[in-house]
Amino acid sequence: MTDLAWINAALTSARPQALGALLRYFRDLDTAEEAFQDACLRALKTWPKNGPPRDPTAWLIFVGRNAAIDAVRRRGKQEALPADELVSDLDDAEAALVERLDGADYRDDVLRLLFICCHPELPATQQIALALRIVSGLSVKQIARAFLVSESAMEQRITRAKSRIAGADVPFEAPDAVERAERLAAVAAMVYLIFNEGYSAIGGAVPMRAPLCDEAIRLARLLLRLFQGEPEIMGLTALLLLQHARAPARLDADGCIVLLEDQDRSLWDRKMIAEGLALIDKAMRHKRRGPYQVQAAIAALHARAAQPEDTDWAQIDLLYAALETLQPSPVVTLNRAVAVAKVRGPAAALAMIEPLAPRLSGYFHFFGAKGAFLLQLGRAAEARIAFDRAIALANTAAEAAHIRLHLDRLIKDSAIKGGTLGDDLQASS
Repeated sequence: MTDLAWINAALTSARPQALGALLRYFRDLDTAEEAFQDACLRALKTWPKNGPPRDPTAWLIFVGRNAAIDAVRRRGKQEALPADELVSDLDDAEAALVERLDGADYRDDVLRLLFICCHPELPATQQIALALRIVSGLSVKQIARAFLVSESAMEQRITRAKSRIAGADVPFEAPDAVERAERLAAVAAMVYLIFNEGYSAIGGAVPMRAPLCDEAIRLARLLLRLFQGEPEIMGLTALLLLQHARAPARLDADGCIVLLEDQDRSLWDRKMIAEGLALIDKAMRHKRRGPYQVQAAIAALHARAAQPEDTDWAQIDLLYAALETLQPSPVVTLNRAVAVAKVRGPAAALAMIEPLAPRLSGYFHFFGAKGAFLLQLGRAAEARIAFDRAIALANTAAEAAHIRLHLDRLIKDSAIKGGTLGDDLQASS
C-alpha cells in the first residue's frame, strides 16, 4: 500500500473519534473542523517520514488540539485583555463541563457528535446530511447519491445547515434523555446511511470506506444500549448485522460481484446472523412495526434460506409491499420488483419499474435490474441499452464488471445465433 493510501485510510478511520473529541473540547464546529484539518496536514507531512503513530486517533486529537490552541493564542495577542473583574477561573469551568459530559449516559464521542448534529433547529434532511459530512467525512457527491439528489442541491443543503447552526447559536452539548429520544430517528437514519456507504464501497476503488460498515454496527449497538426497549433500533441493528454477515461472499477472487443466489453461503458469518435473527425476533414481539424491522425481516428470510431455492420470495414480496406503505420510495419499489420477478415473472417486474424511470434516471441499480428483466424476456437489444446505461452510472469497478458479464453473455448468445448484436456490443463496451 502506498504512503498516501495508508494515510488516507488511517485519517478516514480516525475522523469520527478525533472530530468528536475536538468538538467536545472546543464546543465550536468550525474550530473542531479546522483543528482536525490542521492535524491531517501535519500527518501528511510527518507520517511518510516517521511512519504511522501507535495510535493515529490519539495523535490527531493531540496535534489538532494544540494547533487550535495556538491559533486561539495568536488571535488573543491581537485583542485587548478584559478587565480583571471579568476574568473567571476558566480552567475549573472547563473541567466541570468535561466531567459532566463524560458522566452522561453515553461516553462515546462519536455517538455524542451524532446527536449534536441532529439538533431540532435543523430540518431532518439537513441534520442527516450535515452529520454524514462532518462525522463520517463523506464527500458531497457520496451524500447526494444516498439522497438521490444532485451534488449542487446537496452542497446548498449542507451550507444552509452550517449557516443555520451559526445563526441560531446552537449549543454543542450532550442532549438530555428527552432530547435524545426526539433526535433518535435522525441519528438512526444517519447510522443506516453510513453503513450503506461502506457497503456500496466494498470492492470499489475506495477500500478505506469499507470500515464504515463496522463503525455503523458499533454505533447501532451503542444506540441499542441507550434505547434497549426500542424495537426500531433492534431492527436497525439486526438489519446491519444480517447484511454485513454476507460480506465475505459478496465478491469472488477477482473482486467481481457475486449475486446473492450465487454466493457460497458457507462463507456467511453465522455468529453475526444468529445475533441479527435474535434481535429481529425480539423486535417483532413488541408488535410496533417500523421500516428497519421490515427490512431486517427481509434480510432474515434470506439468511434463513440454506439454499437459494429455499428463499420465501412470496413472503419477501409481501414485506416489501408493507415497506412501500411505511416508507414510500422508488428504491423500495425497485427492490420489490426483484421479488415480483421471482414470484410472478420478469414481465410483471418490468411493468412495475417502468414508471420509476424519471425518478431513477441516474441510479445504477435501476438500469441493472431493467436490463436483467429484459434479458429474461429475450429482448436482447433493449437489454443492451439498459446495461450500457448501468455501466455509465456504476459507482465502483465491481459494479461495472458485473454488468459487463451480462453484456458478454449477450455477445455470446448472439454469436451462437449468427446475429450482429455481438459486433454492436463490442463497439459499445
